[in-house]
Amino acid sequence: MVGSIQEKDINLAVSKVLESTLIEKGAIVYMIREDDTDLSSKWDPLKKRGDLYRRILKIQKQKSDLYLSIHMNFHENASYRGIEVLYHPIHPNNQVLGKILIDQFKLDFSKVRTLKKTNLYLYSNTRIPGVLIECGFLSNYHDRVNLQDKNYQKSLANSITKSVITYFDTISKKESS
Repeated sequence: MVGSIQEKDINLAVSKVLESTLIEKGAIVYMIREDDTDLSSKWDPLKKRGDLYRRILKIQKQKSDLYLSIHMNFHENASYRGIEVLYHPIHPNNQVLGKILIDQFKLDFSKVRTLKKTNLYLYSNTRIPGVLIECGFLSNYHDRVNLQDKNYQKSLANSITKSVITYFDTISKKESS
């Protein structure tokens, strides 16, 4: 949390804009959450782990073609800024999707970081192709202002949507050759 700004609220706002943008292009979208709730059970000894485990189950149950995990970054050094994408090599197409996203972000935004590997629990245990998109740093003044702006959120959604279309074109070409 930065001041009164909470990551979960920005995550959900960007995700909802992305949902409508993808649907406009004909995608079927399953949201992990539609409001400020987590998926853990009151019986989970580790609440966060239970939430993440149920997210994995939900992604797998939907038999989605891919998943996109939308988040905001934070660093104690407030000069860190920009969009970055993280992937786990559990699925060979994760890196493909990540690279396509980074390339598109570089076309659409001035502050883009790099594609990075991650070993975080959710991404190392989800067998459906997907990535973590860190849309910017809430700890950075410029990113924080942008991330709260509806037009900027729409620009992020458009960039991600273009990337998803490119990803499916790339995968279908790879599979047909």
